[in-house]
Amino acid sequence: MGSPTDPLMTLEGLPITPMAGMLKALWQYRGFVLSSIRNEFSSRFARSKLGGFWMIINPLLQVIIFALVLSNVLAAKLPGIDNPHAYALYLMAGTLAWGLFSETISRCLNLFVEQGGVMKKIYFPRITLPTILVGSTLLNNALLFVSILIIFGALGHAPTLQVLWVPLLTLITVTMALGIGLILGIFNVFLRDIAQIVPVLLQILFWFTPIVYPIAAIPESFRRFLDYNPIYPLIAAYQNVLVYGLMPEVLPLLKIIALSLILLFLGLHIFRRASPEIVDML
Repeated sequence: MGSPTDPLMTLEGLPITPMAGMLKALWQYRGFVLSSIRNEFSSRFARSKLGGFWMIINPLLQVIIFALVLSNVLAAKLPGIDNPHAYALYLMAGTLAWGLFSETISRCLNLFVEQGGVMKKIYFPRITLPTILVGSTLLNNALLFVSILIIFGALGHAPTLQVLWVPLLTLITVTMALGIGLILGIFNVFLRDIAQIVPVLLQILFWFTPIVYPIAAIPESFRRFLDYNPIYPLIAAYQNVLVYGLMPEVLPLLKIIALSLILLFLGLHIFRRASPEIVDML
């Protein structure tokens, strides 16, 4: 039998794999996870009259600002969209994907540093921390998604059945972001400069991804560099599904699924191995 703080648990006296141990711990603490997500949501807006609407107001305001400033310049470069608000639709689709990706990484970055005191004082499966974070982030993203669908309808652009791809795209996006976020969050415990560098890198990645501009605006000779942008296939998939009414390109999506799973398993492996050292450092 492992010690109480050992992430490897046992079932009926038999050792189980690390991944199975994490899943078993999550199932045993499912009430704790769900109540923590609910409490986090309610506490953030306890004294706010608008409540959860603040989670969607900020990204939508950003979309409106970009649309007002740049739509006159770029609207003509969005072929295939017969809508006067085409650029705003394009922006919202990209923002939905990017917001989930960047929020997950940004929150993972300081997760263990912020929860260090709790980790030292109370025993609970450490895997519940990123799980609660992901649950909260997915809730935010779901509210934003519903709001975007309503706005799409108001702008005369009703989504097609291709919108059914969005749950899968959401799962892939959060899987990749969680893998990256776990790795960076663990490194940040030992090297606090990581927390200063990552926001800058995310900002650079944002502007090197066709979110506020269409891919047609990129010179042909530079488009090959998008092959090295891990988030671009997901952004493009969201745009195809929500704006153009097309299914995602299968091959790039399969590559991203493989990359996301590798990053997640790597992140979980490092997390499991580094958990004792994380508590000591904090």
